Amino acid sequence: MSQSWTENTESDSTMVLSALGSKYSAEILCAAGTPKSAQALSEDIEIPIATCYRRIEELVDAGLLTCEGRQLSEEGRRTNIYRRTLDEIEIDFSDGEPEFSRKRRTEAKNRLEDQLKD
Repeated sequence: MSQSWTENTESDSTMVLSALGSKYSAEILCAAGTPKSAQALSEDIEIPIATCYRRIEELVDAGLLTCEGRQLSEEGRRTNIYRRTLDEIEIDFSDGEPEFSRKRRTEAKNRLEDQLKD
């Protein structure tokens, strides 16, 4: 189900475009189809952990990634777990300001993917 980002403001547009334009952001979003920690994302796409945390913060601020909760790491520390909030995004530049269309992830899809992962 695709929907337009009608509540889109200029600052929202700028934030989304900035987050998507950062190196590794697309890779993080692709890898975050299932819940993952920053450490797991960093290892999966082979980027420094500090860079991964910066990109995660940008993506969360732009509404493209969400923190789904916390879990214990292998070292016994509590870590945030992230998952992308959408499956598709389309940006139309034909008018004066970018217009976004997105396909949000549903809870049903998240649950199904979680079951298939186990």
